[in-house]
Amino acid sequence: MSSCLSIRAARKEDIAALSDILIATFEQVWQPQLTGPGIEKSKDFPARVHDYLEQYVADIYVATMDDRPLGMIHWIGDFVAALHVSPMVQGKGVGGILLAFAEQEIVKSHEQVRLETDSFNAQSRAFYQKHGFEEIKQYPDEEWDSGFTTILLQKTLK
Repeated sequence: MSSCLSIRAARKEDIAALSDILIATFEQVWQPQLTGPGIEKSKDFPARVHDYLEQYVADIYVATMDDRPLGMIHWIGDFVAALHVSPMVQGKGVGGILLAFAEQEIVKSHEQVRLETDSFNAQSRAFYQKHGFEEIKQYPDEEWDSGFTTILLQKTLK
């Protein structure tokens, strides 16, 4: 798959496809973990995704095949704010390619890359560990009011 994959800057016309990816990964990974207030908060998730993409589309990069987005990455400074891959192609190298691309860009002005995941997300934790990240801090996830624990991960680049 990786030989046919390309990475490019996201465009406005990618918003619908990126929204589908974000919602699919949310439904697959996060939604089943939500409790109480988190379930209520999740009802406006599609609108939150749309607003996020509208605001940051110019800062997002997409992995595409035949110009169809399969995954996305977004970082601010040394912090990866989002890395999502369509469930249809997870485990096929798309996430690793996006992460490597981001690291190549981030290392130009930072000595490290940081990101967060949650303690329940074993797949994500294993992925980042495989790519050289260390879990350095844990704290309560206040976004979803579901008792999650956020894990801050870091990787030295220089």
